[in-house]
Amino acid sequence: MAKDAERSIAEYILKYYRGSVIEVGVGFRHTVAEHLNRSGIDILTTDILDEEKIPDAVNYIRDDITEPDLEIYRDASLIYSIRPPEELQIPIARVASLVGADLILKPLGCEIVDLSRYFKVCEVVNYRDAVFMLHRFF
Repeated sequence: MAKDAERSIAEYILKYYRGSVIEVGVGFRHTVAEHLNRSGIDILTTDILDEEKIPDAVNYIRDDITEPDLEIYRDASLIYSIRPPEELQIPIARVASLVGADLILKPLGCEIVDLSRYFKVCEVVNYRDAVFMLHRFF
């Protein structure tokens, strides 16, 4: 994903969210989290990898989203994931739903999973240089 799209996602989050924000599956691309962190958002990042494999991730906590520690996510207003594989979209949605957080997913391509059992509203957001899925309860 282009840096302009990542910056656009960060700008969208800054415009519409306050409180704790969590990126699931941060991997090796930290652009969104870094932008949010520089802007003063309370950001955590998670992945299944050990911390030494992701040394530059912002406020990193190792967690397996398929067997999550819900305390990590408890106060989140938003959970987001950039290019999550299809098999992780449902576990991410389940966690967001359990803690009452909105969810942004930016899939790799057209691999979009039906998450309607977790959220009432799903919309495609086209914001500046980014297109992503926003799932909300209302």
